[in-house]
Amino acid sequence: MSLTGRIVTVNGNMVTAEVNGSVCQNAVAYCMRSDGVKLMSEIIRIRGNLIDMQVFELTRGLKVGDVVDVTDDLLSVELGPGLIGMVYDGLQNPLVEMAQQVGNFLEPGHYLKALDREKKWAWTPSAKVGDVLTSAENLGSVKENIFDHNIMTPFTLRGEWTVKSIAPAGEYTVEQEIATLEKDGETISVNMIQKWPVRMPLGIYKERLLPTTPMVTKQRIIDTFFPVMLGGTYCIPGPFGAGKTVLQSNTSRYADVDLVIIAACGERAGEVVETLREFPHLSDPRTGRTLIERTIIICNTSSMPVAARESSVYTAVTLGEYYRQVGLNVLLLADSTSRWAQALREMSGRLEEIPGEEAFPAYLESSIARFYERGGIVELKNGKRASLTIGGTVSPAGGNFEEPVTQGTIKVVGAFLGLSYARSYARRFPAIDPLDSWSKYNGIIDTEKVSWAHSFLKRGKTVNEMMQVVGEEGTSIEDFVVYLKSELLDNVYLQQNSFDEVDAACPVERQKYLFDLVSSVLAHNFAFESKAEARDTFFTLTDHLRNWNYTPWGSEKLAEIETAIKSTLASKEAAK
Repeated sequence: MSLTGRIVTVNGNMVTAEVNGSVCQNAVAYCMRSDGVKLMSEIIRIRGNLIDMQVFELTRGLKVGDVVDVTDDLLSVELGPGLIGMVYDGLQNPLVEMAQQVGNFLEPGHYLKALDREKKWAWTPSAKVGDVLTSAENLGSVKENIFDHNIMTPFTLRGEWTVKSIAPAGEYTVEQEIATLEKDGETISVNMIQKWPVRMPLGIYKERLLPTTPMVTKQRIIDTFFPVMLGGTYCIPGPFGAGKTVLQSNTSRYADVDLVIIAACGERAGEVVETLREFPHLSDPRTGRTLIERTIIICNTSSMPVAARESSVYTAVTLGEYYRQVGLNVLLLADSTSRWAQALREMSGRLEEIPGEEAFPAYLESSIARFYERGGIVELKNGKRASLTIGGTVSPAGGNFEEPVTQGTIKVVGAFLGLSYARSYARRFPAIDPLDSWSKYNGIIDTEKVSWAHSFLKRGKTVNEMMQVVGEEGTSIEDFVVYLKSELLDNVYLQQNSFDEVDAACPVERQKYLFDLVSSVLAHNFAFESKAEARDTFFTLTDHLRNWNYTPWGSEKLAEIETAIKSTLASKEAAK
């Protein structure tokens, strides 16, 4: 059922219309231009007979008196096999197919189905006639790339339903009937397509669990010092040019997860294009195939309408929840949540709401919290555990971490990976500041050992600041050695070369071994006669350890390097 109204005001991408009848918050409406083009919008506020809508297209051509068609459907996404490997916009329009139909310049009012209606999937049933099922229980599965994609009963089911019929094994499209369910004389037909409102969490599981398993990223500074858990949340704030997008790209490639969803929310078109060009050709270390085969990309660049940018993060997180429901470990990377917040601010201003700090809406923090809270690790109805890990970048102006978006994010995430422009400028990548960053999670190495190693970074910074005032000659040799130890830890453990085949990804076993090796240097009691001797010795050790990082695991050269390190340490050992 739908009803019609008339536009009374047009304010940028916010349109106000008058309707006579009942409407629903977050329902989809279409603004009809005089040339017949329908512009999709979402109801964001209801005031008596007036409804305020955010339009997901440019509103050029709309005028007062134009017709508005209000539907009963909430803003939703299509869920089912065929999502992996696709590139969508914030409304789940497949961009490749759209470009084929309308050209490289998208036309307003053009919307496509998210799932391919023609492709056939090899269906294998698991449920039997007579089985009693509830919502989100498995009926069977299809093969989607490298995954077994579970086809489930509708998420909207209430109560227990009996399987009346089940399709035999064979090839079916997503719209073909695969089962019928019966309850109290009512029969419903089931296919492979599910629809779910993007602003409503998909919480159909047995139990929500506490994250306890580290999500290995193979980035040493993260896995060791600032770990992230499967089902956890983290943020990466940093100024422009500090390496947020590159870090996310490395994480998406090497993280120990099944599926990666990238939400390019308001990013510059050039960065998004680079991702779209690289991912189909990048080799996936987990499968040996291309990375795009276990990736979904949601892109709303800075050149696209602002309102669609606001919806893109919800589209991405709903897809993540769905594949968690399928039984996969999913990683959602949102880049950048600052531009999503800016979209909220722009719409809040047009709604004439009372502004909060820096003109952001007063409900900014609660909106950020609702987004990150949709992550988590859960136990499904079939007993399997699956997770959705959410990592978002923040782009504070001038690298100011005190601004509202960063502060609102810090309050709800489990790990804070703050990027430093100074480290980026010094080419210390990943440019995560080891003194500003933190994590509430336990990593792959004992917490006490990590804290002990981290103390050298703090003491080294203090000595360095002192040397800036009194000079190197005004510093004791003991303090100078502490500074050199902190620099060695930074250079050979915290930093990683993304362009080196070996050092780009450091597995857990190698990380633990290197940590013990570096710890032996940090714990060593050196005997130096001069600071020049100390500097030369640490230069040699750093050089050896860097070569160790670039040497394949298990090779004979590793043993040679370790022998050289031990020899250097023995030659400079203080008398006991």
